[in-house]
Amino acid sequence: MHSRLAVLALVASLALTGCQISGGASGPDSAVAALRDGLASGDLSAVAFDADEAGEQYAAIVEGLGESRPEVEVGDAAVSDDTATTDITWTWDLDGSPWSYSTSADLRRADDEWTLIWEPSLVEPSLVAGEHLTLTRTAAERGQITGADDRTIVAPRDVVRLGLDKTKIDATQVPGSARAIARALKIGVKGFVQDAEAAGEKAFVEALVLRAEEATTVVPTSYGQIPGAVSLAEKQDLAPTRGFAAPILGTVGDATAEIVAKSGGQIEAGDVVGLSGLQARYDAQLTGTPGLSVIAAGADNDRVVHEVPAVAGEPLRTTFDIDLQTKAESALSSVGPASAVVAIRPSDGAILAAASGPGGKGLNTATYGQYAPGSTFKVVTSLALLRSGVTPQDQVMCPATTVVDGKSFKNYDDYPASGLGAITLRQAVANSCNTAFITSRDRLADGDLANAAAALGFGVDHDLGFPSYFGQVPPPQTETEAAADLIGQGKVLASPLAMASVAASVAAGRAVLPVLLPEHTVDQTPPAVPLTGDEAGSLKALMRAVVTDGSGAFLADLPGDVGAKTGTAEYGAPDASGTLATHTWMIAFRGDLAVAVFVETGESGSRTAGPILEQFLS
Repeated sequence: MHSRLAVLALVASLALTGCQISGGASGPDSAVAALRDGLASGDLSAVAFDADEAGEQYAAIVEGLGESRPEVEVGDAAVSDDTATTDITWTWDLDGSPWSYSTSADLRRADDEWTLIWEPSLVEPSLVAGEHLTLTRTAAERGQITGADDRTIVAPRDVVRLGLDKTKIDATQVPGSARAIARALKIGVKGFVQDAEAAGEKAFVEALVLRAEEATTVVPTSYGQIPGAVSLAEKQDLAPTRGFAAPILGTVGDATAEIVAKSGGQIEAGDVVGLSGLQARYDAQLTGTPGLSVIAAGADNDRVVHEVPAVAGEPLRTTFDIDLQTKAESALSSVGPASAVVAIRPSDGAILAAASGPGGKGLNTATYGQYAPGSTFKVVTSLALLRSGVTPQDQVMCPATTVVDGKSFKNYDDYPASGLGAITLRQAVANSCNTAFITSRDRLADGDLANAAAALGFGVDHDLGFPSYFGQVPPPQTETEAAADLIGQGKVLASPLAMASVAASVAAGRAVLPVLLPEHTVDQTPPAVPLTGDEAGSLKALMRAVVTDGSGAFLADLPGDVGAKTGTAEYGAPDASGTLATHTWMIAFRGDLAVAVFVETGESGSRTAGPILEQFLS
């Protein structure tokens, strides 16, 4: 991180004891004192130098070190006849790194007056006439973001910066070349032309940055024929693909004016910093400490007189499985609405994938989206009913419709007619009968639903070190709302992360707390009524029935014991035909893997989210 040099307190200490004087004449102590004070203040106008321009030369030499003033110690003057020498110890604070060294100043006496002899070496011992000091900073290597097995996720990758180099063309050619570049790269023509005309005469005006592999297909061959168009090969810290967990990982780039202003001088324009996501939250860890070099410049060859090596940033470890995340991104690549796939390892809560589809326009749908979970929430309601004394084989009533406080509830359009009437709880879950859960509402007391949700890791917020939403089950305000809550509507909200946690908790037999950053410690809030082994076993069997005998039958060919639950939730305003749009969901577990799939608008859980889940699990 580059930062301006802190303005130090103007401190100087001078150990001046009785100077040795020859022949009874006055000593050089007043001249030395003036030097001490001048070096401390940076103003040498009161110092008796043998060169009138000494003050200006001194200011020019140290200007490149910024606003810092040295801490200076001036020693006793050693006098020999009409000459004297005094040692000077300098200490500069270079962004918190001290730079100390010693020089000496010579004095000469003429007509009983002592004069300091000006030499650039008085400031730094190796300086010669015409040289000055400059401070340069070298950015530290940014820490990598790693995934499972310490595989690198974000690391320096080849990119191509495309744009207009104004030094290669005449000013009259700038508008035409800018227009041609913008059209070739398919960016805004008017804005790029304006940027090109406003830039300096020797500016490079950036139009687009592409990954090296993208540039080979995106940039037309005609681009190279445009006067002033250039392609600059560089490296940037990037994930394996453009969309790879992008809303969570975030981006890196030049510090904005706002970031610079808020940094208190720690960040300067042109510094590369984290702009969003994990890159921004953990920027201090990832950035490291920049290197510093004090250079003697102005002669034939610049040379380094002092150097502080850069210290690389520390890596940030995540639990992302690169292969599974890539698979999730691929499964969502052609989905139009906002969508997400979240995969959790139940045994330890590790988030292996958290992909947000392109329809979300860059929003973090996977871990922070807030949507009605629909019938996937029936896993929670089933736990509440189990706790009320209902067993999977007990009968519940599943009418075609049921009315609560004047509001009519029904099952989804394709609900099997054979599943109506008196059915078991197992059948109600397998076929996702809305009315069976609503007609069972009298079995539950206030708070039972929220307690069941908490036992499955739902509705209890934790700071996981990145934006995460665990869902909500607020107390219902009306009978109608209470009925809707039981089928994952009403005021119940969830994120794909929250629903993946529910599936993971069923598989693990305890409330699973998701983990993405292993080094970010979180104290899990224990559920008021924890999940028991018997309860988890019953829930696993109910979710397994969805695959063997219900709406998730298309997953039956997958190896292993797969449990699942489909979900659909109406939202928004009805269209001209009175039909409401629907969120579509599906959650599942298979071995040590729990998954949630969400599509903001679709036909049904099995038909819209189901194929994505099947592709991911296959």
